[in-house]
Amino acid sequence: MKHKNIVILFSGEGSNLLNIIEKLHQKECHVAAAITNRPLAKGIEKAQQHQVKVEVIDHKAYDSRDAFDAQLLETINCHNPDLVVMAGFMRILTPLVTNNIRAINIHPSLLPLFKGGNAIVESFESSEEQGGISVHWVSSELDGGEVIAQRAFEKEANETLESFTIKIQKLEHELLPETIVKILKRDASSQ
Repeated sequence: MKHKNIVILFSGEGSNLLNIIEKLHQKECHVAAAITNRPLAKGIEKAQQHQVKVEVIDHKAYDSRDAFDAQLLETINCHNPDLVVMAGFMRILTPLVTNNIRAINIHPSLLPLFKGGNAIVESFESSEEQGGISVHWVSSELDGGEVIAQRAFEKEANETLESFTIKIQKLEHELLPETIVKILKRDASSQ
């Protein structure tokens, strides 16, 4: 059976990107491309080491968010993905993209709590007894799309921001690939 295509969007270290490639690429799906908005993102090398095509679209080279999003959408569509996976992609996308792709995002909090780019710190510093992560459909509202899956853990009395962050990343590395596989299998069975 031909593998489903996914495109991964990332901006930084690429730990979720690498995890998806190692667990799923050429096994559960085909990573058609990894796209980053940062020319120096550390994830570029990680993807290339696994022979995954990397496309760099530097958002600073565009004079508007719309111009960047138009190029991003065109590049995504070139790879004909069954699913787009945002794995640490630190850009707020306009409806031009969000209305024209089918995408999921991993977010380091139990949505709807702590939306935005400072979620780990806000969650850690909050009075909530649990931390956790969410995988959600991407919509035009920042971290506002329908939640697909969540995992939580209890905060410990001696928790540090570092230990809290490590727990978040460990959960992300489990839940994001599992969710991708579930979505692609559900798609395949409904065709």
